[in-house]
Amino acid sequence: MPSPNRAPEFIPHPAIRQRHVMTIAAPLWPRRLSRALSPGQPRLFEVEPGTRILGKCHWQADREKAATMLILHGLEGSSESHYVLGLTRKALAAGMNVVRLNMRNCGGTAHMTPTLYNAGLSQDPLAVVRELRAADHLDKIVLAGYSLGGNIVLKAAAELGSGGRDTVAAVCGVSPALDLGPCVDELEKGFNRFYEQRFLVGLKEKLKEKQRLFPDLYETSGLHLVRSLREFDDRYTAPCGGYGTAERYYRQASALPVLDRIRVPALIIQARDDPFVPFSSFTSPQLKSGYIELLDPEHGGHAAFIHKQAETPPWLDRFWAENRAVTFCLENL
Repeated sequence: MPSPNRAPEFIPHPAIRQRHVMTIAAPLWPRRLSRALSPGQPRLFEVEPGTRILGKCHWQADREKAATMLILHGLEGSSESHYVLGLTRKALAAGMNVVRLNMRNCGGTAHMTPTLYNAGLSQDPLAVVRELRAADHLDKIVLAGYSLGGNIVLKAAAELGSGGRDTVAAVCGVSPALDLGPCVDELEKGFNRFYEQRFLVGLKEKLKEKQRLFPDLYETSGLHLVRSLREFDDRYTAPCGGYGTAERYYRQASALPVLDRIRVPALIIQARDDPFVPFSSFTSPQLKSGYIELLDPEHGGHAAFIHKQAETPPWLDRFWAENRAVTFCLENL
C-alpha cells in the first residue's frame, strides 16, 4: 500500500503558469544536468532474441545494498532527456543506483533490433529488472517513467499482478499516456499539432534509418504522405508491433484497462491542464485502488511541473514531479 506522500502543494512558477508555456519551458530551463552527472556505464540488455536495448548505469559504492531506480523516457526521448537526467541526479543524491533505459531504437540503438518501439512493450523493462535481480543481485528496484514511458512502467506493474512486490518495490508514472487513443485525438487539435509534428519528424527519421539497416523489413516510399501520428502508427507502429491497426494498438497497449491489477505501491502524477493527456483518463474507476496514489495539481503542463521555488534538502529543486517520484520511492522501499 502506498505510504502518504506528504507532498507540498504544487505552485506553478508564475511566469510560466500557462500549460503550453510550462511544457515548452521545462527542457529549456537552465540546469546544467549533463555537467552534474557522469556519463553512466553503458550496458546492453537483451530483452528478446535479436533485440537489445541500451541502459546508462550509475552505481553507488555498494550497489547491492542500495535501491535501484530504472527510468524510462517518453515518446521520441532517450536516456539523455532533461527529465531523465534531472530525476537521475536526485535519485543518486538520495543514495540509489540508477539505470537510464533507452527504448528500442532510441539513444542511437536502431541497429540493435529489427523492431520499432511502441507503448505496449512492458516486457522490456521487466526483462531488465529480472536481469538486474539475477545477475547483479539487486533486490530493491523501483520503476519510473514519463509520458509514453509512464504508460509502459504502469502497465508492467499491472501485468505482474499479485506477485509484483517480488519483482519491483514501487512504480511511478509522470504524465503517463494511460489511454493512447484520446491522447492521439488531442494531439490532432489546435496548438497541439506543434507537439505532434515534432514527434512525427523524429519518428520518420528513425524509420528511414531502419529502412537503411533492414531494407527487407521497411518500405518508406509513402512516408512523405504520412501527416499525423495516427497515420504513422496505422502504417508502421501497429503492424510492426503485431497489433494490425492503430486503433487496436491504442486499445491493447494502453495501461488504463489493467491498472486495477497493480499490487505494488504506485504513484501517478498528472496535471489537470496537461495539453495532450486528457485528465478524463485519471477519473476512471481503474485508478480507485488502495495501491495507487494520484497527485493531480491544476497546473503543471506535460511532464514539466516547474515549482514556484526550489525545495529542500539540497538535492531537491523546483522540478516538483521529480522530487515527488524520488521521495515516494524512498518511502516505499
